[in-house]
Amino acid sequence: MILPEIRDPRMITNRRGGSLTDVDHRLLALWAADCAEHALPVFESVCPEDERPREAIAAARAWSAGAMPMMEARALGGHAMGAARPLRGPARFAAYAAGQAACVGHVAEHDLGAAAYAIKAARGTSGKDLAAGRVERDWQRDRLPNEVRELVLEDQARRDAICWSVFSA
Repeated sequence: MILPEIRDPRMITNRRGGSLTDVDHRLLALWAADCAEHALPVFESVCPEDERPREAIAAARAWSAGAMPMMEARALGGHAMGAARPLRGPARFAAYAAGQAACVGHVAEHDLGAAAYAIKAARGTSGKDLAAGRVERDWQRDRLPNEVRELVLEDQARRDAICWSVFSA
């Protein structure tokens, strides 16, 4: 479970009583898509014919561009998570990263789900190597848009424990 019991109002859109702007919400989705796409080869090396995770990442980007309704992107995220379920290890985590990315439009906090699962995929491909996880985490952080950088880093610190401590290890 990567979602907190008590939600940070900065991660809730201003239409729903929080302070997250539509622009920043879309930036979070794009960043989550980048994180998931970076892990995608791990999934595709095991399931090269299964397009569901790739479609979910494309859906995150399409939602961010205003070219796809949130519910459609969210459904494609669910399909990517369906691709993950029968798998074990890094490929499973990579597919979950894609599913989480597609769900950012629904709940912005899924951005860390995409990032955390991508880190777990990177760790798993190198024998649960924490150093590989740090390399992936740093790669992700280097791609954070300046507009949401502080928000994401604070959220990583706040939710690290429920995200398998991948952001601090």
